[in-house]
Amino acid sequence: MRISPILTWYFGKHVLISILSILALLIGLIVIGDTIELLRRAGGKPDATVSIVVQMATSRIPFMTEKVLPFAVLFGSMFSFWKLTGNQELVVTRAAGVSAWQFMLPPILCALILGTVQVAALNPLSSILLQRYETLEARYLQNNVSVMNLSSSGLWLRQGTQDGQAVIYAREVRSQQGDQIDLRNVTVFRFENSDDFTTRVDAERAVLQPGTWHFYNAWTFTPGQASKFSDELKLPTNLTARKIQDSFASPETMSFWDLKPFISLLERAGFNATRHRIHFHSLLSRPLLLCAMVLIAAAFCLKFSRRRRASLVIGGGVTTGFILYFCTDVISALGVSGGIPPILSAWAPAGISLLLGISTLLHLEDG
Repeated sequence: MRISPILTWYFGKHVLISILSILALLIGLIVIGDTIELLRRAGGKPDATVSIVVQMATSRIPFMTEKVLPFAVLFGSMFSFWKLTGNQELVVTRAAGVSAWQFMLPPILCALILGTVQVAALNPLSSILLQRYETLEARYLQNNVSVMNLSSSGLWLRQGTQDGQAVIYAREVRSQQGDQIDLRNVTVFRFENSDDFTTRVDAERAVLQPGTWHFYNAWTFTPGQASKFSDELKLPTNLTARKIQDSFASPETMSFWDLKPFISLLERAGFNATRHRIHFHSLLSRPLLLCAMVLIAAAFCLKFSRRRRASLVIGGGVTTGFILYFCTDVISALGVSGGIPPILSAWAPAGISLLLGISTLLHLEDG
């Protein structure tokens, strides 16, 4: 027997409303906790007003929505199936000859749609607002002075100095080996008090070594004075190759549509793009992961339909969700460290979850 369009719409709407309700509840709790934590951190910062804290807390909402969406799908699907089973609606549907795979189709389609919307629309919005959050955090809570930006036109760095700041622009990153970075066609702008220009240095080559920038074949231009040529100039720095690597835009602040070009840009510049590659494939696998959450929820609710205790079903679903979350973090860490291939570490959680849900339903389904 084929499931009717009306029944398809009914099951899909029921599950979708449950998922969105659980998602709204989780986001509300997270925003309250985030706001309290930010207020605590801003306690000793006179510039971090309540308005700034509210902006920071709201800027993280799309990012946190991405994080908790798999849990919302799992818990929302469990609640929906549990309610449908308690009302005997699933029992009647199955008695009419509709198999579990048929009435599971609408919830799975809902999960696919939610996953696609997250990747295509929510993730770009999340990346923009998260970047804004990190900017506000660095400015008002951390007082950071070292910033780096990599673009298609070259590498930009900014660092604090004893008398102000220095902005370093390199048109080419020749190599990175250990704690040493080799730049070519470098221009340095030095400022006092952050915005008073004092000196410009044009160098053929710059090498970052621990504690010092070494500029070779450099011309120094100072307003009102004759230019000077030096075979080598030195500039003290607190930057290291690791700090520069870590100060790249984190994968979460990159839109899904920008990740692939940025990965190519990082690799051309000689930097490690493993984190960004894992994040890109994790986003690709997100619709599959959400479908797996629906299947796992259905598996636990079918157990409930066999007169299992509700507390056992709910506890099993919650435990499964957190185990999957923990395993995802562990597998991702293995991918970043090079223990397993990055693509495998990104797709493994979704694949394992999907196989777990399918195998459980195959075991339980008798019609």
